[in-house]
Amino acid sequence: MSDTDSFIDEVTEEVRRDRLFLMLKRYGWIGGLAVVMIVGGAAWREYGKAKDQAAAQELGDAMTAALAADDPAARAEALAAVPAGTATGAAIAKMLQAGAFAEAGDVERAAALLSEIAADGELELVYRHIASFKALSLQAGSLSAADRRIQYEALAQPGAPLALLASEQLALLEIEEGKTEAAISRLQSIVADATVSRDLKDRATQVIVALGGNPDGTATPEG
Repeated sequence: MSDTDSFIDEVTEEVRRDRLFLMLKRYGWIGGLAVVMIVGGAAWREYGKAKDQAAAQELGDAMTAALAADDPAARAEALAAVPAGTATGAAIAKMLQAGAFAEAGDVERAAALLSEIAADGELELVYRHIASFKALSLQAGSLSAADRRIQYEALAQPGAPLALLASEQLALLEIEEGKTEAAISRLQSIVADATVSRDLKDRATQVIVALGGNPDGTATPEG
């Protein structure tokens, strides 16, 4: 390399350094701001997590204290006073309150609370379906089989949180109506489902056998 080439390279490098220095002076605050935002965002997330955890702990302690009452009516009253803080927390407290009302014999009030939860569009689907399922269970003696079928069919849609449990209830309705073949077929579908729980699978299998069906087959008696 000639002296001229070497000199040109040195000048070029100096120019690059000068430009970098000017850019840092002019725009360096952007990098500093980015660092502050990243650090601040992480700190805020940690604060949010700690706050949520503390709120959940407080809610859990309040519910535990309310559930300590021996009298179900007293439990329901104590649960009504629990400061839930969030929609989900309020829904859980209401479900527990509904359970206390049901235990105290006030089925109508319990079902009303559960129906209120089921109709709350701001809640996650799983909470709404649980509330609806519990309300239907409490109203088994007051709702007609047709009304219960309509609501259980809505809960039994593929992919729904309680689809298999709702399908089990539909099978029981079919047994009440004397539709044995339909009930066995539905229960066989439950048994064959990859997501079925062990308890539900055992229950469905026992009912299929009691009806004269084969849990693993398709043959059913005349309905």
